[in-house]
Amino acid sequence: MPSVITDPAAIESFLVRGVEHVFPSRDFLRARLAEGKRLTIYWGIDPTGPALHLGHAINLRKLRAFQNLGHKVVMLIGDFTGMIGDPTDKSATRVRLTREEVLANAKEYRRQAAKILQFDGENPVEIRHNSEWLGAMSFADVVEVSAYFTVQQMLERDMFEKRLEEGKPIHLHEFLYPLMQGYDSVALDTDGELGGNDQTFNMLAGRDLMKAVKGKEKWVVTVKLLTDATGKKMGKSEGNMAKLDDGPEEMYGKVMSWTDGMIVSGFELLTELPEEDVRDISRGLSKETLNPRDAKDRLAREITAQFHGREAADAAAEAFVKMFREKEIPTEMPEVKADGPMKVIDALVAGGLCASKGEARRQIEQGGVKVDGAVISDVDATAAPGAVIQKGKRHFVRVV
Repeated sequence: MPSVITDPAAIESFLVRGVEHVFPSRDFLRARLAEGKRLTIYWGIDPTGPALHLGHAINLRKLRAFQNLGHKVVMLIGDFTGMIGDPTDKSATRVRLTREEVLANAKEYRRQAAKILQFDGENPVEIRHNSEWLGAMSFADVVEVSAYFTVQQMLERDMFEKRLEEGKPIHLHEFLYPLMQGYDSVALDTDGELGGNDQTFNMLAGRDLMKAVKGKEKWVVTVKLLTDATGKKMGKSEGNMAKLDDGPEEMYGKVMSWTDGMIVSGFELLTELPEEDVRDISRGLSKETLNPRDAKDRLAREITAQFHGREAADAAAEAFVKMFREKEIPTEMPEVKADGPMKVIDALVAGGLCASKGEARRQIEQGGVKVDGAVISDVDATAAPGAVIQKGKRHFVRVV
């Protein structure tokens, strides 16, 4: 059994860095952590895709900090809830997944998460699947759980209110999703839950259910999301989603493609840089005494080094500089027009770099395609307007 660390500075770092809210309060959790009793926290993820990315890494890093304090961490794979689909932040009902699709998506999660979490040693992370309990519930069990909630509570969710205003449908199974996530807390008998601040409603549903069913004061830690100044999240649709399995050049290049508004939060959420250094960077950017390009280079190196080592990160930065700063790309090249992010496969065909989508797909799979200097491996990758797509050494197209 690992010893529990009660060092005030370590506890304060866990409570503050990258954290948006703590329920019921930071003082409550601070006192619990100072007691020296081993606590359990869980983080749930629905397998809606096969790749963990840097957005997930924010949660994983906070879990690792909790693990380093000597407490128990549970990584909950929502193999049941993943088939239903979390309505959070969705203006339309999610497309439901089959069990086979969900299990295939989750196949590599443990290996990818092990880049941050520790799954062996004296305090290993435990993996659970919520089909263990949700799949075994009877209709009577579902009615029992639903009796703890009201329709009014569900309608308080912003996305449901918006859909009602727009006359869009809200399906009954979407109402049930917070109940299912709430019951995860009961089944795990957890002390606390951690997740992105967009999961606050669902996590608080679990807090209410724990109090009603077990009389237990479950605490909730919501972490900040990596967004730009407009609130737009890093993601597939923006073409800047850096996966944990990306190679060093691809990871570095994707971070370099982030907007300037993501620099400070990137340092806070995804690096070990001291908080005072992060504040200095923030001040330098706001006073325009620090070049955003230099700050972003440092951020990209720090993040890439975590997963590939400092040497590989520096090499990726040099390759990026060689491509863009030294202008080893033509000033004139074919252009393809797009209203927003465009699939790289489509751009390769539209720009005349590949004769067919099949050829474009093969080029990507063989590592022969770069977006803004970073090799891509995802055949579904997109490129935002302004991005330069390269096939081989001498063929280029720009998305405009």
